[in-house]
Amino acid sequence: PAGVVLPVLVMACDRSTVRRCLDKLLRYRPSAQRFPVIVSQDCGHAETARVIASYGDAVAHIRQPDLGDIPVPAEHRKFQGYYKIARHYRWALGQVFRTFRYRAAIVVEDDLEVAPDFFEYFQATFPLLLADRSLWCVSAWNDNGKEQMVDVGQAELLYRTDFFPGLGWLLLAELWDELEPKWPQAFWDDWMRQPEQRRDRSCVRPEVSRTMTFGRKGVSHGQFFDQYLKFIKLNDRFVPFTQLDLSYLKKEEYERSFLPKVYAAPEVRVEELQGNRRRELGAVRLEYGGRDSFKAFAKALGLMDDLKSGVPRAGYRGIVSFVYRGRRVYLAPPSDWRGYDPSWS
Repeated sequence: PAGVVLPVLVMACDRSTVRRCLDKLLRYRPSAQRFPVIVSQDCGHAETARVIASYGDAVAHIRQPDLGDIPVPAEHRKFQGYYKIARHYRWALGQVFRTFRYRAAIVVEDDLEVAPDFFEYFQATFPLLLADRSLWCVSAWNDNGKEQMVDVGQAELLYRTDFFPGLGWLLLAELWDELEPKWPQAFWDDWMRQPEQRRDRSCVRPEVSRTMTFGRKGVSHGQFFDQYLKFIKLNDRFVPFTQLDLSYLKKEEYERSFLPKVYAAPEVRVEELQGNRRRELGAVRLEYGGRDSFKAFAKALGLMDDLKSGVPRAGYRGIVSFVYRGRRVYLAPPSDWRGYDPSWS
C-alpha cells in the first residue's frame, strides 16, 4: 500500500492557534499528494476561519453546517460542548469516508503539534492495521509519555495497547462503517473505550509520543493539562519506521515476546522502586491485585491512574510499561489475568 493516500483530518473550532498545528503538519509532510490536509471547522469562528483560509490550496477547508445548540438532558447542560464535538466528528468523518471516499484517515485536533516522523510513523503502521484484524487503530500518543517516564533512546519502540488513546490516530474506512450507525451523542472517546465498541481489539502506540497538545483552554477546562498533558515528551528524533520490521506488533508475535518478557522480570515492592533499591535487577515488575492497588501504585509512581471500562491508560492485558528513575517497570496483574473488569472504572 505504498502509494495509498492517507489524508490528515484536522478538527478545528475556535482556536486561531490552529496555525501552530498546520505549520508543523505542512512542514513535515513528505508529499502533498499522499497526505492531503483537510481542516474541518465547527463553531463558525471568523478569526479561525481566516487563519485556515490563509493557507490557500495547501489545505482543504470544510465547514460543519449545523451550528445550532443540541437538546441535552437537564443534568448535561454544562456538557453541551461534548455533544457538539461528537456531532462534528460524525459529520467530518462522514465527509472523509463517504464524500471523499478515502481508504483510511489520520485524525488530529487543532491543538496538537506533530513530531518530525509523524507521517513516517503512520505510513509504516498502516499496513499492520490492514493485516491484523485484532488492531483497530494506530495512535501517536502515549498517555504516560512524560519525559522522565519514557526511554528517549528507544524512540523506535512501539507497543500494543487495549486503551484507545486518540490524540493523533489512524483508522480504516471499515471501522467507520461499523461505528457510524451507532455513533454516540456525546463523549465519543470514552464511548470508543467501551467493550461493545472495542471488541477486544488493540491500538498501536509509541514509547515516545508523536504528538503533543498545547491546548489548555478547551471543553475539558484543562482537566488533565496541568497535571499530565503539558509534560508529555514530543519525539524530536526522526525514526525511519518504514525501513524497520514491525511484524513484532502482530498479535501472536507480540504475545509470544512481550508477555514472557514482562513475567520474567523480577518482582519488586513499590517501596524498593521509590527508594531506588535493587538497581542491579534491570527491568522489574510491580504486581497489582485489584483496582485499589492499581490506583495506589499508579499514583505513587506518577502514572495516570484512571481506568476506562476497566482498562488502564496505555495498558495491554492489564500491563502498563513505563520508565521510573531510569529503569523499565511493568505494572502488571498476576500472570493468570482473567480479563478487564468494567466495574473498575
